[in-house]
Amino acid sequence: MSLIQQSEGVRKAAILLMSLAEDDAAQLLSMLPRRYVEAVSIAIAQLDTVSGPEQEQIIQEFVSSRPSAIGPSTGGLDKAKTLVRKALGKDAGDMLNILQQTMEALPFGFLHKADPQNILSFLIDEHPQTIAMVLSNIPPAIAAGVLGGLHPTRQLGVIQRVAEMGQTSPEAIEEVENALTTRMALFMTQAYQKAGGIPAVAEILNVSDRSTERTILDGLAKDKPDLVEEIRRLMFVFEDLAKLNDKDIQTVLKNVETSQWAMALKGASQPLQEKILGNMSQRAADMLREEMDFLGKVRLSEVESTQQKIVDVVRTLEDAGQLARPSGDEEEEFVA
Repeated sequence: MSLIQQSEGVRKAAILLMSLAEDDAAQLLSMLPRRYVEAVSIAIAQLDTVSGPEQEQIIQEFVSSRPSAIGPSTGGLDKAKTLVRKALGKDAGDMLNILQQTMEALPFGFLHKADPQNILSFLIDEHPQTIAMVLSNIPPAIAAGVLGGLHPTRQLGVIQRVAEMGQTSPEAIEEVENALTTRMALFMTQAYQKAGGIPAVAEILNVSDRSTERTILDGLAKDKPDLVEEIRRLMFVFEDLAKLNDKDIQTVLKNVETSQWAMALKGASQPLQEKILGNMSQRAADMLREEMDFLGKVRLSEVESTQQKIVDVVRTLEDAGQLARPSGDEEEEFVA
């Protein structure tokens, strides 16, 4: 493991480990002295994406491969933590703490996983020198995203300053970092509430009387048929079948094939399964249970697709006046 002893050795060792499968990399990492584990894991955490050609240049003494066989590899804190956990097992705690503290102590460390557009919104009006300082201390991929959002004339000014930037005093970095941290703190932690939208329309219409619902949807259908389709899909979901009365459940059962029920109920709640099976004859219910067991594991996408087909049947039956979906959270009441 002589690579580690060279001036660029720690970085090269980090890239070598990033290029391997995680289990292999962890096994190799576990063979190193602890001081090297710390140094290499921190280097992995600091690296962003390493190109294939650079990886090949470093690992050509270990593996024989065509350049095209090696694609970009990604580092980062999560990658480093994963390798440390696999390499050290139950003894990884102290190393993970050191790794976390080291990364948090890096200049502008709180921006290393931030969205470039969020960073841009806070830097857009700053002096090019300030922007250059920030971009020089965050991962290249994030810096590129921020740079891409600047006006072309500002891009040139910032890049020129990045190129000319030498050593920056810790005080200057700390001053900019503190100011940016204060401005971004509220934005980065605030939870925004989303109001309105199609789900809101669906919820409102779900508890509206049928006359109002039909008037609105018929009116929207003239110019916005796709919007109406989205609203209707949210107004009644598969689990809402549990709100139907037994008579309407039996109407739906007559219009849906057993094979569809077997697939759809694989992803249904226990109460809904019992509701459907309870409206079948004992023999039919037993056959449906057997078919569900026979299916074994199924793709969630297939289950959801089949459930939506049954929901579409319910909508068709409702339009034909053969059943009535309940309003709100309660089943509809009937009077003699």
